[in-house]
Amino acid sequence: MNKNSKFLLSAAGIFVSYFYYGIMQEKITKGKYPLQSEDGSSTYYEKYSYALSLVFIQCLVSYLFSKVAAVRHEVEDKKHNLNLLYSGAALTYILAMVCSNMALQWVSYPTQVVGKSVKPIPVMILGVLIGKKSYPMRKYLFVLLVVIGVALFIYKDQSGSTSNQELFGFGEILLILSLIMDGLTGAMQELMRANAKPSGEQMMLNMNFWSCIYLGIGLILTGEGMEFSKFVGRHPYVLYNITLLALAGAIGQHFIYFMVSGFGPLPVSIVTTTRKFVTVLASVVIFGNSLIPRQWLGTIIVFSGLFLDSVYSKSAPKKKEVN
Repeated sequence: MNKNSKFLLSAAGIFVSYFYYGIMQEKITKGKYPLQSEDGSSTYYEKYSYALSLVFIQCLVSYLFSKVAAVRHEVEDKKHNLNLLYSGAALTYILAMVCSNMALQWVSYPTQVVGKSVKPIPVMILGVLIGKKSYPMRKYLFVLLVVIGVALFIYKDQSGSTSNQELFGFGEILLILSLIMDGLTGAMQELMRANAKPSGEQMMLNMNFWSCIYLGIGLILTGEGMEFSKFVGRHPYVLYNITLLALAGAIGQHFIYFMVSGFGPLPVSIVTTTRKFVTVLASVVIFGNSLIPRQWLGTIIVFSGLFLDSVYSKSAPKKKEVN
């Protein structure tokens, strides 16, 4: 297989995996699950609200997938003690995922996707504060473009009868927390690469290992594990959907790591940015999440900023020299 074919295969794998992942995520979290009344005379619906369980299954499947990939490719872990960084990054990683999944109970899937697209902002800020990095001015301009686009998208118009409506609801607050956790995760991953340069498979393996431990403890302490089991007992098909979602996420991660190692981060950024925009469009078409013109303008600005950043910010940020 030549290089072009490998690139097309990786790009197709990322598109298909995360496209299906997004569809399944919205289907699970936004679906209505029917229940019969005790006398069987009426039907009512309940919603899926088990974010910890959803993320736990995703992390477990990703761990098993990366374990097989690591063995298959005979990847050996570097002889460095990175447990502190792995455990810290895993904690912020799962908090980001939990907040992101919980936000879907209050915001639409397009809002979540576009909101999460500002991930470069916390990564850049924490890169400066923690990683002592510097960025070219054009990167700040591209990030500002993304911020303006997101502000246009999530701003809520106030009518005369609802003049005291809040501009940000609980869903938007959860998205902001998720972005902060994403930034902390990225900063710790940079420290890992600087100290030991672990492979993508090993990073994925160890982070998912620690994530499963944290989430397992959380499921026991909160009692969500038992409640989730009862929910699955009432709606067995949801476990099938979650398994498909987790497999799609694990396969998508694998293709991303494959593309990074073979072609570098720039093609990955372009492919994943394009994929996010396609996901928004698919959500609007399939699930009927309508967007007003201002939100379409915000969406275009966000992805334009991300695309320009991917194309014109190829050079890695330089670290400030420490005397």
